[in-house]
Amino acid sequence: MDQLTWRARAKINLGLDVLRKRPDGYHDLRMVMQTIDLYDEIALRATEPGVDVIRGGTEGSGAAIRLCVQGGEGLVPADSHNLAYRAAALLMDEFAIRRGLDIMLMKRIPVAAGLAGGSTDAAAVLRGVNQLFNIGLDERELMERGVRIGADVPYCIMGGTALAEGIGERLTRLPQAPRAYVLLAKPPIQVSTKFVYSNLRLGDEDAQSIQHPDIDAQVQAIREGDLYRMAELMGNVLETVTIPAFPVIGEIREQMMRCGAVNAMMSGSGPTVFGLFDDPEKAREAYTEFSKGELAGEVYLTEFYTAETVA
Repeated sequence: MDQLTWRARAKINLGLDVLRKRPDGYHDLRMVMQTIDLYDEIALRATEPGVDVIRGGTEGSGAAIRLCVQGGEGLVPADSHNLAYRAAALLMDEFAIRRGLDIMLMKRIPVAAGLAGGSTDAAAVLRGVNQLFNIGLDERELMERGVRIGADVPYCIMGGTALAEGIGERLTRLPQAPRAYVLLAKPPIQVSTKFVYSNLRLGDEDAQSIQHPDIDAQVQAIREGDLYRMAELMGNVLETVTIPAFPVIGEIREQMMRCGAVNAMMSGSGPTVFGLFDDPEKAREAYTEFSKGELAGEVYLTEFYTAETVA
């Protein structure tokens, strides 16, 4: 096999709680993660050896990696700063792959949106390089390497519905969440993840006003297949930072509720807001309304990704 293609699917957080700041500067989290059927497309092609390069300023296997990016509004690097490139380099260096690799990345997931676009690209490349060069790593071994690239990468390798703990690397697979249609709306703003976590007040008097989502109860609702209870328990403590700083996030959430969403919430550190719908017609009507409006610069209609969804 000299080439293959892969779909790198986005994620949303059905629940996101921040427990504490760790001594290493990271935060301990508890999150319910869900893959959605919005994806980037990645094509990998093995090339013949013969180009000797040094990647990222360090000694490597010497194999050449070429990355071409289409889409992404010009915001996605096509060099060693890209997580997909770093994922390929990680495996090719470790296993001394002498052949080269061409990566074609077609971006469809919005950039810097709280949907793990870069992490899921890296996860897909790890899986793809493992298969393309017959390295033979299992899923757990890929996940152990993925966390070196980013905290969301192990989850993106696993996919589906999962409870994520620690910095996001400790994962428990859950039953598939009950089916829902997902409307995504990203306002035309940039939200720095560093800004959000730096301004989250967990250890002072302001922390008393933070409503922490009941992650355990949400997990139980998923196990019971109860969409409405699962949606009722949605919550993201990072909204306590983003909505005061960027009121448009709250405005989008409120409009989604008026459009008939079962519930709506910001994903990750934002700024994308998603609404869950139980009725595809309502979801399509909401998509049309947001597409014609001015609150969101990018609007997508998708659904939870399941084994039954066309791969």
